[in-house]
Amino acid sequence: MADETGRAAALLSPYRVLDLTQEDGWLCGRLLADLGADVVKIEPPDGDPGRWHGPFYHDQVDPEKSLPWWAYNANKRGITLDLDTPGGQALFRRLAHKADFVIESYAPGYMAARGLGFQDLHGLFPQLVYTSITPFGQTGPYAAYHGSDLIAIAMSGFMNLVGEPDRPPLRAILPQAPMWTSMYAASGTLLAHHYRRKTGQGQHVDASLQAGMLWALANAPSFWTLSQQDLVRAGTQIVGRSIHGARMQAISPCRDGYINFIIYGGEAGKHSNQAMVAWMAERGMAPDWLKEKDWDKFNVATSTQEEIDAIEKPFSAFLATLTKEEFGNESAKRGILGYPVNNARDILEDPQLAARDFWKPVEHPELHAAFKYPGRFAKFSGSEPRDGRRAPCIGQHNDQVYVNELGLSKQELASLRQDRVV
Repeated sequence: MADETGRAAALLSPYRVLDLTQEDGWLCGRLLADLGADVVKIEPPDGDPGRWHGPFYHDQVDPEKSLPWWAYNANKRGITLDLDTPGGQALFRRLAHKADFVIESYAPGYMAARGLGFQDLHGLFPQLVYTSITPFGQTGPYAAYHGSDLIAIAMSGFMNLVGEPDRPPLRAILPQAPMWTSMYAASGTLLAHHYRRKTGQGQHVDASLQAGMLWALANAPSFWTLSQQDLVRAGTQIVGRSIHGARMQAISPCRDGYINFIIYGGEAGKHSNQAMVAWMAERGMAPDWLKEKDWDKFNVATSTQEEIDAIEKPFSAFLATLTKEEFGNESAKRGILGYPVNNARDILEDPQLAARDFWKPVEHPELHAAFKYPGRFAKFSGSEPRDGRRAPCIGQHNDQVYVNELGLSKQELASLRQDRVV
């Protein structure tokens, strides 16, 4: 499929999304925008409250300089609209008539109370896909409860598994629940779109911050079923793999940071462990008993803590002599299971991302500057991404959307501005 210029079009280029999300769902709209959809971010006339959350560009507290706003609302257009007014509600219905998706993250019942809930719009536009992101979903005993990232990661069980066992639980430094849940909301939105293409009918996609964290727990949800034991917090170690309760080190210090390397069992673990020992031997750091170890007979499930500690001691000493880059390159060449623990600078300078032309310059005309942004999360044959654009300023595209596309006169729009409807 090609656009009017003859270039291959972006995947979702024919479709429009009305994005009513707050911070809990910003990334959902960003993902759809990255896939080529025309995502129109709708804010109150004074702007989305999330614009006031930092950090800010050059530490200047300004709703147009919020770095989280830039990051999660890039590639969207932006308009203002007050959904608490009859005029704003009527305008939203007109916008929905020209849209394919609505995504929102208000409390359950908020949109319905304004005549803009799924059932209201489905009756008018049965093909519309309507996605809701809330702390605990649209139904159930917690549906009316308030929530946040902190509450979601606590009530999902994620926080209970993060931190040292003899200290309080921790949260990850960046909000996790909005990111995970936005990914699932975007996936659900596209599944509903697939269904619509087959049937012509839209659906309501119900995404919960608490439920969205379940995949972040790795094997924890099934741990009791498999072992009849509760998975416990273990800091930088791995637990639950040995019937004797042995713990395996997962994160080890190196010369310029940390490396993830774990002693594994099975065929893959056998190869990884052997390759690691061979590398250590080349550097004169493998003790004779480790070079002679029969990895075919090594079984993580029956290992004792004494055995694990003995193996890990020379491994840890070797890892401490390496840099992250050195381990990353050699582990890939040698088939060693592990990876460097990268920080933001490592990711920005990653040669693989550079080779894929992942980082894209995005112009900020109001600042007379351009900044590196992450590009699309995947490349697709037969489609091209749109040129990246900065997150919208407050009401930046009001004239474009309301006048040029919706058909309002400039006088009507001026009157709506005066009445604070837009």
